[in-house]
Amino acid sequence: MTLLTGIACLALSACTTATAPPVAENSPPPTQPASQAAWKDFVQATIQQWFTLDPSTAVYQGDHRFDGKLPDWSEAGLATRIAFLRSVVSDAGAYTNLSPQDAMERDNLVSYARRELFWIVDADRPHNNPDWYITGGLDPNVYVSREYADKPTRMRAMINFFNAVPTAAANIRANLKTPLPASFVKYGVAGFGGFAEYYRGDARTAFADVADPALQAEFKASSEKAGQAMADLTAWLKTQQASATQNFPMGADRFSKMLKETEMVDLPLDQIEAIGRADLKRNQEALKLACARYTPGKSIAQCFDKLNADKPKEGPVAAAAAQIPELTAFVREKDLATIPGTEQALVRESPPYNRQNSAYIDPPGPFEKGIPSIYYISPPDPAWSKQKQQDYIPGKNDLLFTSVHEVMPGHFLQFLHSNRAPSWIARIFVPYAYAEGWAHYTEEMMWEAGLGNGDAGVHVGQISNALLRDCRFLSAVGMHARGMTQAQSQEMFEKECYQTEGTAEQQAARGTYDPAYLNYTLGKLMIRKLRDDWTATRGGKAAWKSFHDTFLGFGGAPIPLIRQQMMNEPEPRAVF
Repeated sequence: MTLLTGIACLALSACTTATAPPVAENSPPPTQPASQAAWKDFVQATIQQWFTLDPSTAVYQGDHRFDGKLPDWSEAGLATRIAFLRSVVSDAGAYTNLSPQDAMERDNLVSYARRELFWIVDADRPHNNPDWYITGGLDPNVYVSREYADKPTRMRAMINFFNAVPTAAANIRANLKTPLPASFVKYGVAGFGGFAEYYRGDARTAFADVADPALQAEFKASSEKAGQAMADLTAWLKTQQASATQNFPMGADRFSKMLKETEMVDLPLDQIEAIGRADLKRNQEALKLACARYTPGKSIAQCFDKLNADKPKEGPVAAAAAQIPELTAFVREKDLATIPGTEQALVRESPPYNRQNSAYIDPPGPFEKGIPSIYYISPPDPAWSKQKQQDYIPGKNDLLFTSVHEVMPGHFLQFLHSNRAPSWIARIFVPYAYAEGWAHYTEEMMWEAGLGNGDAGVHVGQISNALLRDCRFLSAVGMHARGMTQAQSQEMFEKECYQTEGTAEQQAARGTYDPAYLNYTLGKLMIRKLRDDWTATRGGKAAWKSFHDTFLGFGGAPIPLIRQQMMNEPEPRAVF
């Protein structure tokens, strides 16, 4: 999952969001450095302009003044966004003599603007990757699942959203340069086609109980037009299947630049690859020992067969819902981290348009209060064979660590903290490696803290998830910088990391259009090293809670920037 997480909420009377100092709409950021107050004014004005240019991020973060709006994906709109991001980098850098906290906020803001510039300019995602749009604003789930206002209010917001979709679809078609890689076409067909079905299907069903015939008629008409726009875009993409290519690799130089610009990791690619291979070997060795206890005398493949055959009898959604309170109680019992607030995490089956990941969480943003997070679990593709579908459903010990990752003490706890961070930049903008690195880190940490009471099957479940992320790491490097094919990536997932055919196929495809999915392991290893270094002078394992609370308290930021603060180092460094 890629996660983006102030301004007063002015538009909706039923809104329950938090407030920050209001800024006049479209006001430009100040360009001259001044006092600490001037820096805070700059931050607020920058957030305002960022939200104006990217209203989908604003809505996702809970600023409902921007409800119903989509980004301007025309060439002119993209050019305006690029110019704004470049101005953020240059103007923010002009602020000096700041407090340590404000200086970190400045560096964090600059880092995130550079990240966005890389994806728009260097990677050119708006012109070559449907994922830019599928994950960049076309998902109306905020209006459906977050009860931030009454249903008629959210319906009106969604009508405006639907009315904006046809223009967005036209821009998407104009922007995407063909021929596209085959995996991109397949992903786009699934994503845009899923939206077409959702807009005209489940989205209507969600508001079917609103007793306003005129509103219902307007909702149906707008959703029909939006659904048709997505269906037409899907049909056009299908015509590109015959000419689709395998030309998805970024290349070694651009891949290295991606790590530097998006995560502040500036190391030789050979060293990066060696880090991933070392973690794969470490987990493979741990797996051998765990399987020897779990399935004595059996092969690794037979060990995984047993893991995968032990399915949750009540189904993964119900099983995950039961795991959440148990994991929460464990975190409290072991005193592993502070759990702020009273928010909840609910479990639902993921909608058809967003099933490229087997599981993910949708946490409310920092402007919203009292709204639950939704932990989504994806069913298998009904087009698969019965055996492949059955294989795709996780075993209960595999699912346990998915719940650790997505909910407790993974993403759900992470966003409870980041939504309360002192810096609004750290609340709103959460880098990939920080988000996924933390969630993946918690899996092994929970096992080390005693989850499962030493049960070998539980340990195999934890290692299974670690191996999946190791293969993501090596697949990203391999496919984008070393000439690995998508088929070879799938084979690696199956043979080196013991994933089922369905999972391996899905994960290899994801690596083509999500080259940054190595950040799960990359982030985890940076956090583990930071934990070891920070707690070495603070009591070791006894200081884990303090470490976790301190780390999470910074909110979203590149891990090297957090390391600089926690270790009092002169510069941000990526250390493994």
